[in-house]
Amino acid sequence: MTAKTPRKPAKSATSGAAPDRTAQEFTKEERAAMRERAKELRAEARVNRDRADGESAVLARIAELPEPDRALGERLHALITASAPALSPKLWYGMPAYARDGKVVCYFQAAHKFNSRYATLGFNDTANLDDGAMWPTSFALTGLTADDEARIGALVKKAVG
Repeated sequence: MTAKTPRKPAKSATSGAAPDRTAQEFTKEERAAMRERAKELRAEARVNRDRADGESAVLARIAELPEPDRALGERLHALITASAPALSPKLWYGMPAYARDGKVVCYFQAAHKFNSRYATLGFNDTANLDDGAMWPTSFALTGLTADDEARIGALVKKAVG
């Protein structure tokens, strides 16, 4: 038996293709760039996991609400997440809320929470709803019509915009 000599890998059909390199052959700058990208991917995975956890918590809280708060909460959740997908659902003082960069932009307060006759859709100061020297920051809800839903969708888009 004769020992075979290792063959060099065939060159790529494309001209100027870089040969396979080991980690020792990467430059200091390339290794730093790869470390940065790995950090970015870990951070992105953490954000996605946190968003999924927040969404699960919000949906679970909405499911616990008595009617008609549950129906309002479900519809608002669908409207807000469709109108502003950049917002992350989370619980805020036990209420469904929607945040950007960790700061709550808008929230839903069920009527039964404070034994009120109406639920509330509220906007915090991080919402971009400024309109002159005075504008509303919360809205009483007893039901939702198609016009109400359109108005809420537009408000949420403006709040994030």
